[in-house]
Amino acid sequence: MSDVIDGIEAHIKGLRRYAMALVGNSSDADDLVQESLRRVLSYASTRDDILNWRAYLYTTLHNVRIDNFSTSKAGHHLPLEDFAEEISCPPSQHAHVEYQDLRRALALLPMDQREVLLLVGLEGLSYREVAEALSIPLGTVMSRLSRGRAALRRAMSPAGEEISGAGLHEAEAS
Repeated sequence: MSDVIDGIEAHIKGLRRYAMALVGNSSDADDLVQESLRRVLSYASTRDDILNWRAYLYTTLHNVRIDNFSTSKAGHHLPLEDFAEEISCPPSQHAHVEYQDLRRALALLPMDQREVLLLVGLEGLSYREVAEALSIPLGTVMSRLSRGRAALRRAMSPAGEEISGAGLHEAEAS
């Protein structure tokens, strides 16, 4: 059982960070992580075949959110300021404005794109790990990530400045 605890413990901070970014407040995020860990621990003693704890934990968290936290409860609002001090250094004036713009842009994304963007960009999961965690095909992960990144670029570009299709591909290649 200590191997199970060690496998889980290494990923708790990442789970909480992802849950907070996903549901928007620390109380719901803590509930989400706690229920995920409860489920994992209740089944872990009977599961010796778990090779990738990270993917298994994120899958469980995703499933708990789907089961218990409906869109109406979590909403589409993403108030990152509730926990900004925990995940970042105090921003300068310019960085703070960019942060607010990013927060608003993320909140406008559909949940499926936001999930993939946060798992890849914030948590650093590989595309394959995201596909496993969300139980979707690898191509769907890449498609949602591409559409989410493009939507963020459009939302974050200065007003009136158009981003051409070629500019998108160049930016993705770099």
